[in-house]
Amino acid sequence: MVQSINTKALVTLVSVIRRPYLASPHVHVETISDVNYTALRDRCGIRAVVFDKDNTLTAPYATEVHPGAEAGLREALSTFGRDNVAILSNSAGTLDDPGYEDADRIEAEMGIAVIRHDEKKPGGLQEVLGHFGDGVEDPSQLAMVGDRLLTDIVFGNLYGMLTLHCDPLCSGDDNKSDNKIASVVRSAENAVLFGNWFGGRAIRRRTIPHAVWPGEEECPLTKPSASDTKKEN
Repeated sequence: MVQSINTKALVTLVSVIRRPYLASPHVHVETISDVNYTALRDRCGIRAVVFDKDNTLTAPYATEVHPGAEAGLREALSTFGRDNVAILSNSAGTLDDPGYEDADRIEAEMGIAVIRHDEKKPGGLQEVLGHFGDGVEDPSQLAMVGDRLLTDIVFGNLYGMLTLHCDPLCSGDDNKSDNKIASVVRSAENAVLFGNWFGGRAIRRRTIPHAVWPGEEECPLTKPSASDTKKEN
């Protein structure tokens, strides 16, 4: 699928330059399987989870859940129910997807709803809220999960969602099907925010507060890593 220029992202870039902390997620994980979905629901007031698709749930443009994301998606569906988990892609379900054929195919093969939205992330809030209906009364009840800082995370932070950033699932030859521009931009934005330099550290310290979540120290939203578990034992 050929993606059109994301004009909403270009316009929002001006806001990000003025307020770079818009791109700083509340939580950073390696994959979505490292997220504590029960804590999202019980401690943070989250009622629904919105996932980016490419490099978050699947390899680029694939319809099979990536092995690294299988456990996380399974837990999200178990915790929130299938009606409260959806995909918000900047390709499938947009005007780049004539007749929403790709969205229909993803829904049939993955069993997850794809939100239809004419305006690409970081736009599309009304379509997201409309998709979940009365189940979500306020954007703060949504968790936005994705691998892109300037689209997924900025989208969530702009509207008060709880934002969770994951590393891209694929790299090297495994990522050869990815949109080339998106791949370059992703590498650049990750280097800026997560690089070991004073600017990245300063941005990360200014993450926009969430309406309910008190902070990672009081309410951990990630599971202990294998190395942490060994230390405790």
